[in-house]
Amino acid sequence: MALFVNNSHSLFSFAFVFTLSSLCLFTEAYNGGFTVDLIHRDSPKSPFYNSSETPSQRLTKSLRRSFHRAKQFNPASSSYSPNAAESEIIADNGEYLMKLGLGTPSVEVLAIADTGSDLIWTQCKPCSQCFNQSSPIFDPKSSKTYKDISCSSDQCQSLPDTSCSDDGSSCQYNVRYGDSSNSNGNLAVETITLGSSTDGRPVALPNSTFGCGHNNELIYQGNTSGIVGLGGGAVSLVSQIGSGKFSYCLLPISNSDSNSTSKLKFGNNAVVSGPGTVSTPLVSGGGGMDTFYFLKLEAISVADERIDFNGSSGGDGEGNIIIDSGTTLTLLPQDFYSSFESAVSSKIDAKQTNDPSGTLNLCYEAESGSDFNVPDITVHFTDADVKLSSLNTFVMVAEGVVCLAFHSSDSLSIFGNLAQMNFLVGYDVEEHSLSFKPTDCSKA
Repeated sequence: MALFVNNSHSLFSFAFVFTLSSLCLFTEAYNGGFTVDLIHRDSPKSPFYNSSETPSQRLTKSLRRSFHRAKQFNPASSSYSPNAAESEIIADNGEYLMKLGLGTPSVEVLAIADTGSDLIWTQCKPCSQCFNQSSPIFDPKSSKTYKDISCSSDQCQSLPDTSCSDDGSSCQYNVRYGDSSNSNGNLAVETITLGSSTDGRPVALPNSTFGCGHNNELIYQGNTSGIVGLGGGAVSLVSQIGSGKFSYCLLPISNSDSNSTSKLKFGNNAVVSGPGTVSTPLVSGGGGMDTFYFLKLEAISVADERIDFNGSSGGDGEGNIIIDSGTTLTLLPQDFYSSFESAVSSKIDAKQTNDPSGTLNLCYEAESGSDFNVPDITVHFTDADVKLSSLNTFVMVAEGVVCLAFHSSDSLSIFGNLAQMNFLVGYDVEEHSLSFKPTDCSKA
């Protein structure tokens, strides 16, 4: 019996499996929405945090991950097919982590939050091959609510690479990412508990589809034990929650050394509205790329100079750029980027210099704390003009050196997380809309 929930099904299609009390709690959370913390991978709360690294060293690594991630999104790649979008995502390059509980009794899991992939998975006992994690590995035998999924289920059929166990009793999944990170094991249903709702009570999501990984590799290791897929596909956390709404407010990179966290909100609590809010359609990227959130970029203005954008997704859809919280830089086609960079440099009266890491192209000398005059840069999506501030467009890569936080790419165009910082970004999958609202994310 399929318990899978996607965007076209009501959350309450599986309500008969709830106890009365859990149904009431879940209904309250669904109606009012709920919130969990997003932890930047370079903050002291992250298991990836290295206190011996300087802020510039952490930033350089993050910028380089942008290029690696973008290559895996390339729909022109010979290894890409409409039914295998998951295998093209570098899940370990997700920039934010989130806490969730798994099982009954609930066991805390800290996993990479990835808007560019779908499957939720964690390492499970018994492990034939597992990467190191400091927290205990999840034991499905210790949970009262764990159940393997059959090979004939909708959940099993929704994934591109599945098979039946030797005895034919359960669905086996396999996901492989562009950097050779991978997970395979049993596809199962389990109770997932998210950190807090608006009234402070945890929100339990019974019968959620997830991967119980018995053979896993992940490059970035520590407390993290897996991945939470937040993409647009059928088995993502967003689709399984079923409200079709989520939002986040990303703290500026200058706040990454603090103990502050960004907020990831679901349901009605995630609606973005009010003064300053602009909205643009979420559109198709074509080629069956349901995982990615595509927008239509029409132009970028630098001061009074407008540069029209004629790029495409490489598929047959209307969208030509994806928005991704897991990519640091904004990546654009070479020809368009060259025109954009030229327009920016013509508006800045400062001494150019080189990026010490050799990563970014347009850099200037600028002392810490001094005024660096950046031209107004506005990104024109369909029906939404998003005016960026200097923290969205230039980043300090070394002491006294700032660089344009955009770069050329021969892969899919990406609106990265530096450009999204200090915006409340709201996704409404049901209404096919994405909203931006300028916000002080340290107070959101």
